[in-house]
Amino acid sequence: MIELPDSLAAWAQARLNELEAKLTFAEDMIDALNQVVVRQQAQLDSMQQQLRLLHQRMQDAAQDEPHSPRDEIPPHY
Repeated sequence: MIELPDSLAAWAQARLNELEAKLTFAEDMIDALNQVVVRQQAQLDSMQQQLRLLHQRMQDAAQDEPHSPRDEIPPHY
């Protein structure tokens, strides 16, 4: 093993510590982003379910008995 001068060894250790801190920060950011993705996926799933229900209601309403335009808008007096 090669012996490094003390100043070089101290610099290398400081650089290693800096890189470890950056890696830890990056890992924390990835974890936070993953949590956001999970929450957004749950919201999307909920919205898809609501959209399916709305689509089904629209299909059900389209099969109902047709009404005349007068039935939809009450007369104004």
